[in-house]
Amino acid sequence: MKDAASAHLSFHVREPDTAATVAFRTGADGAGELYALGPRTRASYLEPKLVPHCVTVRLRPGRARPLLGVALDELADRVVPLRELWGGRADRLADELAGQAGGDGWERRARERIEAAFLERLAGQPRAGLDRAHLVDAAARLLSRAGVRAVAGELGVSERHLRDVFTAGVGVAPKRFARIDRVRRVLGEVCRRPAAALAADAGYYDQSHMTAEFRAVMGVPPSAYRAGRLPAPAPCSAA
Repeated sequence: MKDAASAHLSFHVREPDTAATVAFRTGADGAGELYALGPRTRASYLEPKLVPHCVTVRLRPGRARPLLGVALDELADRVVPLRELWGGRADRLADELAGQAGGDGWERRARERIEAAFLERLAGQPRAGLDRAHLVDAAARLLSRAGVRAVAGELGVSERHLRDVFTAGVGVAPKRFARIDRVRRVLGEVCRRPAAALAADAGYYDQSHMTAEFRAVMGVPPSAYRAGRLPAPAPCSAA
């Protein structure tokens, strides 16, 4: 029987992630494209795909909405060309990155260029949007150790306001954010530590609670994931 490590060599496991991502990649013809990837609420298992050049930038929870210019719940579990959100600016940036692709240190330089474009975009955002971003950032940090009601109280806002702003800013509701975050913590240790200890450290009521959440997000229970009994891979998406 294959374990999870050996099983993952044959295809790519795209883990659930509460963060949105901007990705740049080139095709076989050398042309470049930028994509916006919304938060992933479930794992996907993908066939390998050759991409000559690729770089990704993961966005902080509160920064994604002002950077991308759209409520993030519209992008959950989706991949869209960045030009649909940024227009011609995205195409110009993609062409610039493609023209410089390759060579030592290219990924670092490409990431720095993308981040510089983000800063330029943030500089033109209204203050209200940035205030919402700060609220979402703070809530994301607190949700790892407290419930929605407690977090809303600590931040001085109503639960409803927190849910609305957080869902639009991150792409998933606060409770779902916390659930995905717990599963991600388990993923890092699931092949190395006993399930009962993992459940306790990650804040689950018990091992069965952890197993149910893990199955809902990863598609298989922890024991199957650890043993490499994973879902059949699907063709890789554009990004």
